[in-house]
Amino acid sequence: MSYECIKVDVADGLARVSINRPDKLNALNIRTICELIESFTALRDDGSVRVVVLTGEGGKSFAAGADIPELREQGLLGGKTFSERGHRLCNLIENLGKPVIAAVNGFALGGGCEIAMACTVRIASDKAKLGQPEITLGTIPGYGGTVRLSRLVPRGLAMELMLTGRIIGAEEALRIGLVNKVVAHDDLEAETSKLAALLMSKPPFALKAVMEAVLHGTEIAFEEGCRLEQDLFAMTCGTEDFREGMSAFIEKREAKFTGR
Repeated sequence: MSYECIKVDVADGLARVSINRPDKLNALNIRTICELIESFTALRDDGSVRVVVLTGEGGKSFAAGADIPELREQGLLGGKTFSERGHRLCNLIENLGKPVIAAVNGFALGGGCEIAMACTVRIASDKAKLGQPEITLGTIPGYGGTVRLSRLVPRGLAMELMLTGRIIGAEEALRIGLVNKVVAHDDLEAETSKLAALLMSKPPFALKAVMEAVLHGTEIAFEEGCRLEQDLFAMTCGTEDFREGMSAFIEKREAKFTGR
């Protein structure tokens, strides 16, 4: 499929999605959000895709937040629709059923930070800058940032970052738990590819089960979360990949998972 604001490449089970507005620091206009929704829906339904990497073109920005001239025109009703569309994208990414790696290669601000937080894992360049500066524009995070940030980092820190609009560097983001790893800017693509290859070597159904257990099990009572884990564990035991994993362990060889 052809897109105006993003690039999508799929090869050997790995999909790479790039926000492609480098002249605007990959600012998120409505068309970009709609194209991301369309592409991630297609990737969710593509059985050949095992892992997705999401990044931004140009080397300076993952996504530098909303397209301000476009956002400025939104009133009460337009703002609700604007926010709902962003929530739809972030919920789609978070619940894709396949690992999504955010390769944060520069600015990840506002909606860009929110999209990164919806990804399964975040690897940041040492040049990355992250934050929720919406307060400086007279508004608040609108793509789920108030919820996800306060669950990824300590609540007091999340509150401070959103109340002040302070933008932080990659090392501080790592220290507070906002990103999983920081690497040299020039090594970001290689490190992301390395993680993607590792994840693609794992059994897809078990990966999906882990993500479902973590995402949904932590949102419900402890006992319910444990029951969800039991159900998901039982389902993995009925797969061919489970039998292959057990056999490979006993036979002291590498397992070859097929996703069945």
